[in-house]
Amino acid sequence: MTAMVNTTRRPAGPPTKRLTDEPTKCGGWCTSVFCLVVLSVSCATPPPPSPPVVTWEEKLEWILRLEDQRILRDPDPPPPIVLVPATKRRPAIVAPPPPSDLLRLMRDPEARVRRRAALAAGRVGLTGAIESLTALLTGDEDFEVRQMAAFALGLIGDTAAQSALLAALNDANPIVQGRAAQALGLVGERTEQGANAVSAMVQGYIKAGALQGISPDDLTYPLAPNVEAVRLGLYALVQMGMFAPLAAATLDGNGQPVSNWWPIAYAIQRLGDPKGIPALQALLKTEGRFTAAFAARGLGVMKAAPAAAALRDIVRARRAHPAVVVQSIRALALIGDGDAAEPLEAILREAAIDQTLRVEALTALGTLRGASVDLLLDLVSDRSAPMRAAALRALAATDPDTFLSALSGLDPDRDWTVRAALAGALAQLPAEQAQPRLMSAIRDQDQRVVSAVIAALATVAAPGAETVFAAHLKVDDFVVRASAANALAAISATGAVPALTEAYRVAQKDNTYVARAATLAALAKLDPQGSRALLTEALQDRDWAVRVRAADLLRTAGEAPDPNAIRPAPAERALSEAERKSVVSPRFSPHVFIETDRGTIEIELAVLDAPITAAVFADLARRGFFNGLAIHRVVPDFVVQDGDPRGDGEGGPGFTIRDEINERPYLRGTVGMALDWRDTGGSQFFITHSPQPHLDARYTVFGHVVNGMAVVDRIEPRDVIRSVRVWNGDANF
Repeated sequence: MTAMVNTTRRPAGPPTKRLTDEPTKCGGWCTSVFCLVVLSVSCATPPPPSPPVVTWEEKLEWILRLEDQRILRDPDPPPPIVLVPATKRRPAIVAPPPPSDLLRLMRDPEARVRRRAALAAGRVGLTGAIESLTALLTGDEDFEVRQMAAFALGLIGDTAAQSALLAALNDANPIVQGRAAQALGLVGERTEQGANAVSAMVQGYIKAGALQGISPDDLTYPLAPNVEAVRLGLYALVQMGMFAPLAAATLDGNGQPVSNWWPIAYAIQRLGDPKGIPALQALLKTEGRFTAAFAARGLGVMKAAPAAAALRDIVRARRAHPAVVVQSIRALALIGDGDAAEPLEAILREAAIDQTLRVEALTALGTLRGASVDLLLDLVSDRSAPMRAAALRALAATDPDTFLSALSGLDPDRDWTVRAALAGALAQLPAEQAQPRLMSAIRDQDQRVVSAVIAALATVAAPGAETVFAAHLKVDDFVVRASAANALAAISATGAVPALTEAYRVAQKDNTYVARAATLAALAKLDPQGSRALLTEALQDRDWAVRVRAADLLRTAGEAPDPNAIRPAPAERALSEAERKSVVSPRFSPHVFIETDRGTIEIELAVLDAPITAAVFADLARRGFFNGLAIHRVVPDFVVQDGDPRGDGEGGPGFTIRDEINERPYLRGTVGMALDWRDTGGSQFFITHSPQPHLDARYTVFGHVVNGMAVVDRIEPRDVIRSVRVWNGDANF
């Protein structure tokens, strides 16, 4: 497309007066032309230069920097620049101060600056921003600014914002109302006043027909503003944990759902109140996927025995969507339905059935402890590692004696994940039976197995295990050291405090937070008073994740550290110049192509909503970080997760990045950043199979799948990412 150039002529100025001979004050009579020249040279003062304009890009760069450092204003702003020195007649002309204060930027004349500064203030999380955010929520003329102010107040999560958020439920704009409801849920203040107010807002829109014509599985985002207000209100009522206000909004006089849209099924099942069982039984019959799957899950969580027959029929027929079948299998296990063994065993006997479904059936049988022992013995030698692992766990739970007898005839499995699963299976046995085999397994050459064995020894509280755990505080592998610290805390080994203190010092050399944070947590539990000095010291750890963890541990112990004691956050990974430009002024949304054993997954990165996360992910992909990694976690109807070079869920890139929580919801195909706790993202990412609203505003959304969700559905544990390519808008990539 050819750029358009403005060719409009400027309007002509007023006609100039004709010059005539006149006396002047230039020293006598002279011609007007001569006098004009003299005046222009000796009498007139040139106009002062205009102060420079601070661009949107400059403001955004400052916002991103303050947000990443987790501070509201620059503690050491640069001095003002004098453009024109002061004279006797005129003060100095000074360049505008740099946009280094989020509170000031929230008063910017431009709405998009106010909106983005409000989001940054929410991500920073300091209560010092509440007053400014409240002013935006209650008085800004731009509804997008108001809704972001509400969202940011929810991220801060302080009850001081509650009254303003309650008032915003009556805002003229439905989206602002919805974000205010979401924020009330995030604040976590469970009051009848708040829950009833949100319920009234939701009821009003539903009664006005907001959900008319919406199909059960509709994943459109965003929907109409009034529908979005209903969605956000339902999620807020879940977080407030009160069934009566939710029921008032979603159930009719007979206790039946007013709509079969999936967020209603999600909300009812999430609260787990038995009074919602009749509604979930009705929703289980909904055609499609998401509503019925949420209903099945809720019936399991509520242990709804009357629904077992319907759930068994779904498993037996397997005509429903696979996600509904999976959730029905899990529900039967939670209910403890003994009659489910027959349809579950039928799944296991069909080798052609999808492996993930067979693993689900086998796991459920292990919970029910009703499987055929002969069948389990056959599956212990299955060609699939996940099946062998599940079979060992199920056999240990169903028939411990046969399980122990079978172990004597088995060689160590060639797959480390099965050997790690065996440790978990042994943890189901009494200590005297499990300990000898676990003590042998702890000599495994794969440290990922050793970590699992340590956890199992702690579970069975094996005699003498404290000495074993203390010894493993000194090994090279940081995950084993973290597991040993966790184990010492689990068995309340107060005598290990000196060894843990030494282990914390040794962990200072690690390029990851894992062992240091685990050791601090163990010390905080075993020696609450003595550990405070070390926790206070850790508030200045070089890794922000450790600082955050130390502050949380101090708060748990009843000591509230100054929120500024851990700030500003250290810069663990500086963006390159190219990355910085792409973050501040993105020209397009990059696409990432993940080549797997099952096919290609195409992801569009959310460069506006999560610019730093997207930039780091793209950089790791370009450097080949993900190439050859095995997909270490697959949970059907939940997530596929990868990005761990260790393959056990504990690895990362050697640095962490700050969360960039945004308004995007977790729907099917959403790409998020995995965490241990807040601000611990790095390289591990996940893709959701289905909507997961409980992850909203908790995990950074930094992309979504635009092609290849069928590939995501086919992925199995230990499938491999062969390569990852990043398309930046160029012809070649």
